[in-house]
Amino acid sequence: MSLRFYDTSARQVRDFVPLREGHASLYLCGATVQAPPHIGHIRSGVNFDILRRWLTHRGYQVTFCRNVTDIDDKIIRVAADEGVPWWQVTERNQRAFTYAYDVLGCLPPTVEPRATGHVPEMVELMQRLIDAGHAYAADDGSGDVYFDVRSFPPYGDLSNQRLEQVQPAADSDPDRDKRDPRDFALWKGAKPGEPTWPTPWGRGRPGWHLECSAMATKYLGPAFDIHGGGLDLVFPHHENEMAQSRAAGDAFAQYWLHNGLLKIGGEKMAKSLGNSMRIPQMLEKVRPVELRYYLGQAHYRSTIDYSDEALQEAAVAYQRIEGFLTRAVEVLGDILPAGRVPAGFASALDDDLGVSQALAVVHGHVREGNTALAAGDKEKAAELAGELRSMLDVLGLDPLGGQWSSGDQGLREVVDALVSVVLQQRQAARGRKDYEAADAIRDGLTGAGVVVEDTPQGPRWDLRRG
Repeated sequence: MSLRFYDTSARQVRDFVPLREGHASLYLCGATVQAPPHIGHIRSGVNFDILRRWLTHRGYQVTFCRNVTDIDDKIIRVAADEGVPWWQVTERNQRAFTYAYDVLGCLPPTVEPRATGHVPEMVELMQRLIDAGHAYAADDGSGDVYFDVRSFPPYGDLSNQRLEQVQPAADSDPDRDKRDPRDFALWKGAKPGEPTWPTPWGRGRPGWHLECSAMATKYLGPAFDIHGGGLDLVFPHHENEMAQSRAAGDAFAQYWLHNGLLKIGGEKMAKSLGNSMRIPQMLEKVRPVELRYYLGQAHYRSTIDYSDEALQEAAVAYQRIEGFLTRAVEVLGDILPAGRVPAGFASALDDDLGVSQALAVVHGHVREGNTALAAGDKEKAAELAGELRSMLDVLGLDPLGGQWSSGDQGLREVVDALVSVVLQQRQAARGRKDYEAADAIRDGLTGAGVVVEDTPQGPRWDLRRG
């Protein structure tokens, strides 16, 4: 099967044919940094990290651009409410986003541009649009610049709307000098107390939609392969991006991929609803790798309705994977990734990134691997474990590699030696039928976070998860 994605603009699954053979260019709408991220934001990061890893596994050289929106209306309002400079709000929240991406194992982007660093590119794009008759500076001297939606007949194609259905743009003051209420702001004229930059039409600051078009084309070129983001960005943000870029003469994105939303109690997870769940809070409930498993396990286009029960089920599912690999290493020694993945796993990810079906293959390997270990079939167990590591690497979940592997193997060896001495004492107590002493030793280890499992090959231990 060829690699296929559901393209929002085409409203169908399409074969992926990159603009340059062997290369894949990907732009992801990243953080608007007016507040720290909740797990709904980071779901997008995990979904597109899996996409990036799969493209790499399939042999593509990936250029991944994920932007930071560090100036917009919300940031200015937060700064005003707190009585601090706008840049102070953006700095602390960008650090929170970076921490969240990193702690959940998302690979760093090739480039992560900030909007405020690309004003010259925005001015150039506005001039191209004005020269082409698709944008205009307001006649009231405000410094506003607007995109003329009626000048671009395909407007509405991405979100499947006709122009007469489009509501007035909500990104500018209603009393400003717009020719059509549906026209959206490319540039917002200066207001007292707000940050501004100079342009030929007056000082002001960029509109949200303009920022992404300028940054995407700066780093990926006038035509690139994939534009990603949350489903809630299709309109107006991505519709406006596509309109202004194509009106200026750029082919822009060839495929539009959108991840589904994460809800809680049936409502969209949003800061404004007061139901957001931030990453540090979540990591008090599960380990980072388990949270990544939870956020990445469903199909990227599906809606997730969060519950603590579902989170814990995901953690237990990941621990089953981890447990098999831990036992396999104890029996077989070091296990290297196979460098290949099973056909069923590859077919699932080739078919619009079907992670849930791919995980079914993962768990099938875990069941077969446990059976092989129990039967003493070391060759089969090693083969399954190697393929399993390769699959988990694609998903960013390999417990034996990367940031999820033990950071201090020497310390674990010391702990192993100490626990082994204690377990020998427990075995001796059981040998003389002093079961009370044996149980006390086991309870003491459990209290210290060491879980003991009695197996036909003798007792084994592991650290308690969660």
